[in-house]
Parts: sequence; C-alpha cells; structure tokens
Amino acid sequence: MHVAELMARYQQGERSFPGIVLREAELTGVDLTAANLTQTDLRQARLGKTNLRRSHLQAADLSEALLWGTDLTGANLAQGSLREADLTGAMLTQACLDQANLCKAILCGATLTAASLVQALLIDADLRSSQTHQTDLAGANLSGANLSYARLNAVMLREANLTGAQFCRANLRRGGQDGLAADLSGANLRQADLSYADLTGVVLRGADLREADLTGTILTDADLTGALLPTSP
Repeated sequence: MHVAELMARYQQGERSFPGIVLREAELTGVDLTAANLTQTDLRQARLGKTNLRRSHLQAADLSEALLWGTDLTGANLAQGSLREADLTGAMLTQACLDQANLCKAILCGATLTAASLVQALLIDADLRSSQTHQTDLAGANLSGANLSYARLNAVMLREANLTGAQFCRANLRRGGQDGLAADLSGANLRQADLSYADLTGVVLRGADLREADLTGTILTDADLTGALLPTSP
C-alpha cells in the first residue's frame, strides 16, 4: 500500500490496516491516532513527529525507523521490533512494549512514564536523559545499555539483566509525591557503572553488584539485604 492510499482511507474513517508493507515510507508528521498497524512492516520508515497515540503496533517491524519526537502515548508495541530505531524525544507514556526488541535503539530524552517493558530486549540501548517514572522493566535485558543521567524514579527493574549497563549520575532516588522507590530486587548489575548515581532508598534486595563501579554512588537508606557487593581490592 502506498502512503497516499493509506492516508486517504484513514481520512475517510478507516482505522484497520494490519500487515501492510510501508518499508522506508515517508510518514513524518502525519496523524494516525488509534490506527491498527499490527504486524506492519515499517522498517526504515520516517515517522518523526507522527501522531501514533493509542495505535496498535503489536509485532510490527520498526527496525531502523526514525521516530524522533513521535507521540506513542498509550500505543501497543508488544513483541514489536524496534532494533536500532531512533526514538529520541519520543513520548511513550503508558505505552506497552512488553517483549519488544529495542536492541541498540536510541531513546535519549524519551518519556517512558508508566510504560511497560516487561521482558523487553534493550541490549546496548541508549537511554541517556530519558524519563522512566514508574516504568515497568521487570525481567528486561538492558546489558550494556546507557542510562547515564536518566530519571529512573520508582522504576521497576526486578530480575533485570543490567550487566555492564551505565548509570553514571542517574537518579533512582525515592521521592516525589508518591514516595515510591525504584525496585532492583534480584537484578544483575555486575560490571555496571553506578558512579555518582543517586540510589537513595532504592530496593536492591538480592541484587548482584559484584565488579560494579560504586564510585561516589549515594546508597543512603538503600535496601541491600542479601545483595552481592563488590569486594575491596
């Protein structure tokens, strides 16, 4: 299907377009609110500033797509492929990305407030300066991911794989109106860079912090029950 046909049918009130091929399509700035794009091929498509609020993109392929500043609020991207996609500044509030592939994706400055990324793959993803308040990343694989300067208040990272992840100066401290703490119970933080990160009040029960860099890390009131800590040299 060509973009012109898609937009014409959408403007006529049609919303269901599952399985269509829009590889390398130019969709910058268009409005596709609540569209059904399940299993759509959007590889390398240009979707910057596109309105995809409440859209259905389950199992869609958005590998290497440009999604900078795209509004994906409340969208369903479960089991989708966003490998190496550029989501700089994207709005993903309350979006579902469970089991999605975000390996090497760029999420700098993205808003992931209350989003669900349960068991998502974020290997080597770039989440610098992202906002992830109350984001659910339980069981996610973030090995090698860059979360430097990210706001991770009340983030859920239970049993997550954070091997070699970078949390330099990240903010995970308990606070805000809800007073909730980030939960990293059972997380694998081996060789992670937590230098100068604020982990005030964070739950780290049973977490593996061996070989982690804790230079200047703030651990005031953190729950380290059963945690494996770095050994002194």
